[in-house]
Amino acid sequence: MAPARLDIRVTPRANTDEVAVDAEGTVRVRVHAPPVDGEANAAVIKVLAEALNVPRSRLRIAAGAIGRSKVVEVEGLTTEEVLTRLRRSTDDDNRRRSRRQSKP
Repeated sequence: MAPARLDIRVTPRANTDEVAVDAEGTVRVRVHAPPVDGEANAAVIKVLAEALNVPRSRLRIAAGAIGRSKVVEVEGLTTEEVLTRLRRSTDDDNRRRSRRQSKP
């Protein structure tokens, strides 16, 4: 199986590490790390691996190592599976955030 290829848009130096998939299917990854010495790229791999529930070793940045627009390859999953997992992860994060905000 060929690796899934995912176009993402990265925001370094964000307040939090998070993944969001908008209505058009654009994947946006926000990382706290600065875009210096590969720190942001390493954080992108870590955040995506956690959101997808796969080991970091199954992800790699295939294109865009020095830009905000990147192509990430994910071994062992189809593109559809990747997007489904990311949407589910985003939904779970939003539910957790709303519960925290609604507590007195």
